[in-house]
Amino acid sequence: MVDKNDVVIVSGVRTPFSKFGGALKEIHSTDLGVLVIKESLKRAGLKGEDLDEVYYGMCDQAEAALYDNVNARQALLRAGLPNHLVSLTIDRACCSSLCAVQLGRRAILLGEADTCMAVGAENMSNTPLLINGHRWGSGMKPLLVQDYLNPITYREYTPLGRDAGEVAIEHGISREEQDAWALGSHRKWAAADQAGLFDDELVGVALSSKKGASVMFSKDELPRPDTTMEALAKLKTIYGSPTVTAGNAPGLDAGATALIITRRAKAENLGVKPLATIVGVASGAGEPRRMAELPAKVIGKALERVNLAIDDMKIIEINEAFAAVTLVSTKMLADNDETKWRALLKKTNPNGGAIAIGHPVGASGGRILMTMMYELRRRGGGYGVCGICGGLAQGDAMVIYVD
Repeated sequence: MVDKNDVVIVSGVRTPFSKFGGALKEIHSTDLGVLVIKESLKRAGLKGEDLDEVYYGMCDQAEAALYDNVNARQALLRAGLPNHLVSLTIDRACCSSLCAVQLGRRAILLGEADTCMAVGAENMSNTPLLINGHRWGSGMKPLLVQDYLNPITYREYTPLGRDAGEVAIEHGISREEQDAWALGSHRKWAAADQAGLFDDELVGVALSSKKGASVMFSKDELPRPDTTMEALAKLKTIYGSPTVTAGNAPGLDAGATALIITRRAKAENLGVKPLATIVGVASGAGEPRRMAELPAKVIGKALERVNLAIDDMKIIEINEAFAAVTLVSTKMLADNDETKWRALLKKTNPNGGAIAIGHPVGASGGRILMTMMYELRRRGGGYGVCGICGGLAQGDAMVIYVD
C-alpha cells in the first residue's frame, strides 16, 4: 500500500569509475562530487533550494586534506547550492555513501528535513604521500615518507585481504571459487555495458586534452572481460592472504555517486516521480577480522525489521570488496545450504560488481543502491536488498521496493 510518508529515491547518478592511475587520476574527488551533485538535481528537475541537507561519504581523508577538509561543504558551495544548506562529511569506510542515504532518511522520518542528498566521492589515485613528524624537526634522521595505500590496512590490524581470504577458507570457499566469481563479474559487466544497462546511472566526465578539445570519459575503465580463469590462477596472493589476489579483488579506484531522497508527498508536490521506496535499513559491526561476514549480518537484520526474507528479493547487491566477501555473505544468507546458495548467487550482482566496475570506497554504497534500483525498474519492479562492509567490520544494508 502506498504511503505518502514513505521515503523515496527520486534521483541516482554516478560518474564512470576509473582505475588506479587512470583517466581520473588528477581530478580531486571533490570535483567529481560537484559533478554528480549538479547532475542528480538536473535529472530530477530540482534546484538546490529544494534540498534541506547534504550527507557526503568519503573515506580517504588524506586526499580530503588537499582541499582543507569539510569536503561536503566545499562541494555543495562549488556546485552552486545555497550557502544556508547544511552538510556533513561521513567516514564509515566503504559504507560511507550508503550510510549517507540512511542518515538522510532518518532526518526525513524525524521531520527535521523534507529532501536530502546523499553523495559519495573518492579518488584513491589522488591520495598524497605522508611525511609525519617533520614539524618538530628530525635532526639527522631522514624523513619517513608513508604511503597510505600500501598496504591497505589499519594500524595494529592485519591487512584486509588477508582477513577476507582466511574467513573465506573458514566458510569452505576456495581460491578457485573466488576467481570464478571475479571472472563472472567482468563478463556480467560486459554484457550489461553492451546492452546499455548503465546508461540510466552514468554521467560523463569531461577531461582536458593536450590537443585542446576536452575528451569525454563515459565508461567504466577497470573491467577486463577478456580475462580468463587461467590468467587469474597465475596471479600471486597478496598481503599474506591464502586466497585473495589482485584479480579477485577490486582496484584502488576513483568516482562519485549522488542520490536524492524525499517523502512521497513531497515528491508529488515537487512534481518528481519516485524511482524506488526505501523499505528498511540496518547497520551493524563485528569482530574486525570478520569483515567479510558483515553484509550478510546487516542484510539479515534489515530484512527481519521489515518482515521479509532473502527469498522475497528479486535482486541482491553485495559490494565486491573482495570476491570472498560476496561469496561468504551469500553463503551465510543461504544458511550454508548449497542449493540455496547457488540460487542466491544467480540473482546477486547481475550486472557485475566492484571487481569489474570499481570500488572508489566512499562512493560504492551509493553505487550498489542505484545499480540495483535501475535493474529492478527494468525487470518490472519488486524488492531488492543491498549490503556493504567497511574496514574493521562495519556494515550497512538497505531494502527497497520498485512499483
